[in-house]
Amino acid sequence: MDEVCPGCGACLPAIDGPVHKYMASSAACFAAFNEILAAEYSSALLMRDHSLTVDAYAAQHPGDPSDRRCVQSVGLHLARLYMALERNARPQDLNAIMLRFGKSKTSLRALTAPPKFQITASYVAPFAGTPHHLSKTRDWAMATWQDWSDHHNYIARWADAHAA
Repeated sequence: MDEVCPGCGACLPAIDGPVHKYMASSAACFAAFNEILAAEYSSALLMRDHSLTVDAYAAQHPGDPSDRRCVQSVGLHLARLYMALERNARPQDLNAIMLRFGKSKTSLRALTAPPKFQITASYVAPFAGTPHHLSKTRDWAMATWQDWSDHHNYIARWADAHAA
């Protein structure tokens, strides 16, 4: 039996398993995400774009908008996607940027998630650890950023104000 992920909308075979504490997902979608992470943690080359994986997944699984952790998670991960994809921040600088953003996370506001995501973890997972891993992850991150286009101006202003 298939199950639709409540976060990203991916339709995957239903499985029993863990899910994230506050990011709304199905167990199968969380398992696909963890498969991608496992490949990245086992390869220095794949770790280069690790933040894109984390940011895309977090932005696609916004959770309960009344939960402050969810609001901050979506905003912070979208801001880091903005820095990576629009401002061309170097991959090795993205964690430091995220730490700076974290100091101002309480100023983030709740955003309305897009009705649909073009590419999800289920698209990337079959390529985890293969020569196509990086390109598929980048496609996922760029599509996720585009999916949130209604909020690009807000995220850009917020990120630019807090990046320095």
